[in-house]
Amino acid sequence: MALIDSINQLIRNNSDWVERQEATNPDFFKQLASGQQPKFLWIGCSDSRVPPDVVTQTLPGEIFVHRNIANLVVQTDMNLLSVLQYAVEVLKVEHVIVCGHYGCGGVKTAMGNHQYGLIDNWLRQIKDTQNYYWQQLDPLDEEQRFRRLVELNVIEQVYNLGKTNIVQNAWAGERRPYLHGWVFDLGTGRIKQQTSMINDEETLKEVCKFEQKVIGH
Repeated sequence: MALIDSINQLIRNNSDWVERQEATNPDFFKQLASGQQPKFLWIGCSDSRVPPDVVTQTLPGEIFVHRNIANLVVQTDMNLLSVLQYAVEVLKVEHVIVCGHYGCGGVKTAMGNHQYGLIDNWLRQIKDTQNYYWQQLDPLDEEQRFRRLVELNVIEQVYNLGKTNIVQNAWAGERRPYLHGWVFDLGTGRIKQQTSMINDEETLKEVCKFEQKVIGH
């Protein structure tokens, strides 16, 4: 019964939300149904504590969203690449944001030596990042290492994003979109800009190379 009640509560919440929206803007759903023109693509973690519309206070239709475990940009992930292509070439978003977060379970799992099955393959890229930057990570205590690996993972994913044919072709044409690397802090609710804004190959290399060397605070 409790499970049914919790599901029913979601439906009631939806009804309440509809009433509030219509009271504030009677044309809200008519406008929503007419189409979408988001300026942003958000590539974030699946973690339930980091809903992009809530942490950025945006409305439906303002952010196009792709989420996966540990906000990875994998060149063989057809799901992500399809979302990226649609966002860049059809919706013509102006900004693509890779947003990680401190306390990420995917990053934490990748730091350990346990085997969990299928997800181990998915997290292998983070393990590779950890191994590559071992000289930077090893002197840190466990919590600092965890936080820094979250940051490095975001930087690596921004770099991967910039190396996709989709983004490269866009840059060769209209020099869009701008790429951003962000980290959300669960403890404060604030977003930190982990990278500066990137919109060409040269800046991509310079920013990612610099940010990888600097230990964030």
